[in-house]
Amino acid sequence: MSVPPPVLPDVLAPGLRVVFCGTAPGTASVRAGAYYAGPGNGFWRTLYEVGLTPILLHPAEFARLPEFGIGLTDISKTASGSDQEVGRRGFDPARLEAAIAAASPAHLAFNGKNAARGALGRPVDYGTQPERLGGAEVWVLPSTSGAARGFWDIGPWRELAATALSTSGPR
Repeated sequence: MSVPPPVLPDVLAPGLRVVFCGTAPGTASVRAGAYYAGPGNGFWRTLYEVGLTPILLHPAEFARLPEFGIGLTDISKTASGSDQEVGRRGFDPARLEAAIAAASPAHLAFNGKNAARGALGRPVDYGTQPERLGGAEVWVLPSTSGAARGFWDIGPWRELAATALSTSGPR
């Protein structure tokens, strides 16, 4: 049985400060061929506002993130759509853990609780988690999706940025 190609490629490299993991690319991201491309998604603005990037990047520039010590992946590399549409289709926690272990970032940050629950196999709260995944410290952050605006809180993102930036250079 062949494995379908990923909807969007991982952006991973050795020594990153933080890798962000979403559930799966949304419909607008699939159309654009770029992460977090939905018009209501605050991912790129949030990276800039919390100081993880010194400039405001646009979705089409996602491949530049390693310049700033940042990587991207999803718990499902074969599904796309909203969290509700994706459900748990394509969730592959073993693949995620292996990818994180290979890249060895200091931090793995889930952009929303759905991806974190899928990877950790338990209910989660925002902030740091007691376990490590692939050797990385695990964080759960409020989703930047426009659909999750009612749960938005930049505080955990600021905490992650302060911790990640306290390490010297891209790890």
